[in-house]
Amino acid sequence: MKVMELKGVRKSFDGTAEVLRDISVGVDKGEVVAIIGPSGSGKSTLLRCAALLTEMDSGELSYSGNKAAWNDEQGRTVYAGDLKKIRRCFGLVFQNFNLFPHYTVLKNLTDAPVSVAGRSRAAAENVALELLRKMGLSDKAGCYPCQLSGGQQQRVAIARALAMQPEILFFDEPTSALDPELTGEILKVIRQLAREKMTMVIVTHEMAFARDVADRVIFMDGGVIVEQGAPNEVLGAPKEDRTRQFLARFSN
Repeated sequence: MKVMELKGVRKSFDGTAEVLRDISVGVDKGEVVAIIGPSGSGKSTLLRCAALLTEMDSGELSYSGNKAAWNDEQGRTVYAGDLKKIRRCFGLVFQNFNLFPHYTVLKNLTDAPVSVAGRSRAAAENVALELLRKMGLSDKAGCYPCQLSGGQQQRVAIARALAMQPEILFFDEPTSALDPELTGEILKVIRQLAREKMTMVIVTHEMAFARDVADRVIFMDGGVIVEQGAPNEVLGAPKEDRTRQFLARFSN
């Protein structure tokens, strides 16, 4: 059974050309999937549909066999009435951290487990402190986001997503807001999560990272999946001309 599965997803904005055109993709437990492609190819929109941040025009979405969305008789997507259980299945790490600026690091990590998942504050704090230790941020629990570097803020954002103990993590260009030195910090954390068999979908422009960490690479362009497969196949010996054209920009 797939941890997450999208079927026949279509999406357009304001009646313009479709951003996503009949896309289907599933992710197995423990699998790391990297999604690459040019700007405007639909990568982030696909991720936002999976994370229930953008409504599909048509298509199906399920987590571990539990349906979150499906098509009605007119072929339009309808969503389950109560999505609380579904939302706990995934965590999302944004490009720009999205931490609560008026919360300490510790409160950023414990707020949702206590108020949404109903855990005791003591239990939530124990998990949060262990995650901060894992991220190399044990001494930052009482700090506010403005007191941290960009790399530290993104590591807190990853820890916050993990604090809800999701089945799958989504990353939307997690290093795009960071300089090269800080980018290395985040890629190291994601590599460690991959070694621990955390299920992840990562939209990225880091080709070397995708080759290193992913079990499968998906190349998107024009709202469709052009090619997908093992990293050494898609990145090393692509079958499609469009994939080769895109990757040529990264060869030097």
